[in-house]
Amino acid sequence: MFSYRHAFHAGNHADVLKHTVLIATLEHLLEKEAALTVVDTHAGAGLYRLDGDYAGTSGEAAEGVLRLLSEPKDAKAAPLPDALARYLDVIRDFNPKGGARIYPGSPFITHHLLREHDKLKLFELHPTDARTLDANIAQLEAGRQIAVLREDGFGSATKFLPPPSRRALVLCDPSYEIKSDYARVLDFVSAALKRFATGTYAVWYPIIPRPEAHDLPRRLKTLATKAGKSWLHATLTVKSSKIVTDASGATHRPGLPASGMFLINPPYTLKALLEPALPQMVQRLGQDRHAASSLESGG
Repeated sequence: MFSYRHAFHAGNHADVLKHTVLIATLEHLLEKEAALTVVDTHAGAGLYRLDGDYAGTSGEAAEGVLRLLSEPKDAKAAPLPDALARYLDVIRDFNPKGGARIYPGSPFITHHLLREHDKLKLFELHPTDARTLDANIAQLEAGRQIAVLREDGFGSATKFLPPPSRRALVLCDPSYEIKSDYARVLDFVSAALKRFATGTYAVWYPIIPRPEAHDLPRRLKTLATKAGKSWLHATLTVKSSKIVTDASGATHRPGLPASGMFLINPPYTLKALLEPALPQMVQRLGQDRHAASSLESGG
């Protein structure tokens, strides 16, 4: 079983990719005055303490957002690409005293960028994360702008599609702890497209040595192509996925080596923003010679 409870991984390289793409997508969609509805099918706890028990135990943020924030500013160095710089700006907004003690998950990043007339629908089934999400959202005093639902996002999120404004972004990033999650992502996106063909759909997935993980983007591409929709696929690899055996015979698993974001109906501006940002992620977050990125689009 692949375990990916987000509290243990907040701020890692996968979050850098996912949230850079999320922010760039959101900011393009928010250029239009009409209300936007954002649906997050697997919201998690919403906010994370990077010095807390979960993230502090794994230490993955040190190889992700904390590495980006700790790099000394060099007057001679080229500025960060716009998409990556904007991501760090948002993280700094949650940490006005510097550093990144607090890491915002997708719900808080989204709310931070939304306007008063936009809507946010959050789904979370994990009992502990759902309680924490409720408490964190209550602090925002956002009223009816945010709905938190303890329901299965795969089965229930389509009820908000299409929204009254007919403008929506749907983020789907389950834990993939069980293999059936990959098939459920495909079923969900297929059903959502049938209900609301012009929505923007963003799917995060782990790139791990499992056939389902490698089939998912290919099948999403086929789904988008058959529906006549444009698509964009971005990946970030920071290290080898090989299991290493040391001299004592002990095996060491590499953890999550890579992840991807697949979007259907992406903003037309997104590819140009990611083209310079992804190589910078590789340069700054890569852990071995296998670090790489890819970006392709179609439709």
